[in-house]
Amino acid sequence: MIIEIKIPNVGESVQEAFLAEWFKEDGDRVSSDEPLLAIETDKVALEVAAEAGGILKILIPAGETVRIDAIVGHIASDDVQKETSRAENRVDPQADAPAQTKATPVRQVLAPSVRRLVAEKRLDVGKISGTGPGGRISKGDVLLYLEKAPAGIPEKRPAIAAVDVVPDQEVRKPMTPIRKRIAQRLLEAKQNTALLTTFNEIDMSFVMALRSRYKEPFMAAHGVSLGFMSFFIRACVAALKEVPEMNAFIDGDDIVYHHYQHIGVAVSTKRGLVVPVIRHAEKMGFAALEQAIIDYVTKIEENRLELADLEGGTFTISNGGVYGSLLSTPLLNMPQSGILGMHKIEKRPVVIDDQIVIKPMMYVALSYDHRMVDGREAVTFLKRVKEYVENPERIFLEV
Repeated sequence: MIIEIKIPNVGESVQEAFLAEWFKEDGDRVSSDEPLLAIETDKVALEVAAEAGGILKILIPAGETVRIDAIVGHIASDDVQKETSRAENRVDPQADAPAQTKATPVRQVLAPSVRRLVAEKRLDVGKISGTGPGGRISKGDVLLYLEKAPAGIPEKRPAIAAVDVVPDQEVRKPMTPIRKRIAQRLLEAKQNTALLTTFNEIDMSFVMALRSRYKEPFMAAHGVSLGFMSFFIRACVAALKEVPEMNAFIDGDDIVYHHYQHIGVAVSTKRGLVVPVIRHAEKMGFAALEQAIIDYVTKIEENRLELADLEGGTFTISNGGVYGSLLSTPLLNMPQSGILGMHKIEKRPVVIDDQIVIKPMMYVALSYDHRMVDGREAVTFLKRVKEYVENPERIFLEV
């Protein structure tokens, strides 16, 4: 049986995709449900898995833009291989038996996140013991292997040519659909909105102490870690209820108000920035928010993010602090009217009750569409976020 490998339909508005990568070579044996290729559209990146085991035939190489439903390869299933083998045996039954050939080595099927880590560290998977089902190697197995290495894992580096001068080189690559779409949307946000940014700073002492005090009980009770993002999401939800203009957007000559809070959380990936949306965040507690974030990060790592995961956001939060950013002016995620930028926590001298003390402080930036939101509303919103994060008990008491 010949099984066609088609580019899947990922949304009504998507007509083509970029074939970013084949995970297997032409002629390789593949297993059922094993990831075969990665595709990118202007909104998402995802992987296509094998529908059955067999021998892979690649028809269209990586790097090509193809239409949805295009056939990019096929798999000759094991039934076909057996039938071919029987046919060959029937052609010449008197022929001498062929010499015994070397058995095809069994390939370890790795999850995408594991495969990337192995490639990044240039590891030999044959030296890593798998503890997953059927001996499969997990990301934890790889990290444990790296930790136990007595002197680290030596990287295989290419030999350096013995020349004194390296000639200038340029490499030209086409923009991926995601990067192209990001560029378009950022330019649209800059050109089509009256963008303004206001700033404030937040004392993170209480939240940090709260996390430290309840870190283990929270993990034991809910199975997830308590992070900063859930505090900011809850604070933004409360502030959005007080300043509904920040949770609305302009549609032609109308203003559309939302009586729910769908919070987008910006996540940076190797292919670009994506903003999965946590729907009805106003109905979720800290544990549910943290679990939603973990689920989205996992889907992104495994290229399983869907268009539906990115649609319908009413407000966005971006955390540049995880990369060390001290201050920035985030751009709007259109058609939304506001985006909050979190930044690095840094100890700074501040004045409290006329005394100079050292506190872990975070600068926060609120960019907003001035056509929709006035300065008073923007400053009020950011002050409320500051108050809720500095005094998280107000979130619980709803005061």
